[in-house]
Amino acid sequence: MIWYVLLFFVLLMILYKANKNTKKVEVNTISLETPDKKDSISKLTVLHLSDIHLENISVSPAELYEQIRHDTIDIIALTGDFLDRKRSIPKLVPYLQVLQKINPTHGTFAVFGNHDYVLKGEHFDRLKETLESNGCRTLQNENVTIEIEGNLLNIIGIDDYSTNRSNLAQSFEGVKEGYNLVLTHDPNVVLEMDNFHFDYLLSGHFHGGQIHWPKPYHLKKMGKLVGMNMIKGLHYHKGKPFYISEGLGQTGVNIRIGSRPEITLHQLS
Repeated sequence: MIWYVLLFFVLLMILYKANKNTKKVEVNTISLETPDKKDSISKLTVLHLSDIHLENISVSPAELYEQIRHDTIDIIALTGDFLDRKRSIPKLVPYLQVLQKINPTHGTFAVFGNHDYVLKGEHFDRLKETLESNGCRTLQNENVTIEIEGNLLNIIGIDDYSTNRSNLAQSFEGVKEGYNLVLTHDPNVVLEMDNFHFDYLLSGHFHGGQIHWPKPYHLKKMGKLVGMNMIKGLHYHKGKPFYISEGLGQTGVNIRIGSRPEITLHQLS
């Protein structure tokens, strides 16, 4: 009987620590140099947030602001999975207000993830309108071009691959010669982008495993990248760089083992 009691307390301590881990945000800085190319940008700082999952997040808007308020941000990139319940939509507003307070030089851009598409019809429209009315440009298989010091930055938003909403040809339609920054939720789409040029791609989706011990076996069904051991951080596919954020929130249960909530600053030059 005593072994069952001891096992219960061990499990309780593991769960307690796993929940505490959801409050220990890592701010990662990634410096990426792109080989010289015509019409390239000279320097850009992108704040990247992904997988906020408002139903299971331990980072308050105020705590988020404290983590990023000292940085000069050119662009904010949000790569999907904000929420999956309509009642959570009002909870998104204070986070978006924090991002507006940061006041990125060239704006905030967002794509949607598989959890966002749990919302249907008017509820999804309300989520999109909430983002748009609070300073975000949403991109669903579309792109926008920004001129920076005479050079062009193409921000290309590819819709969610895991729910079969990605349309690469539509996403890249009309893109001019310049620096191609792709935002998408599920990074598995990079395996189908051999004929679509990008200089850098930002994504999320995997949460770094969330429970990454001893290995994230539960991710096996989430695409080919998992089998290639590409579930977080900076990777390359056929020479093209892409980044997978561990996300700011959690899904299912509010615990993390072997992973941390992540805020990423990408310094592109």
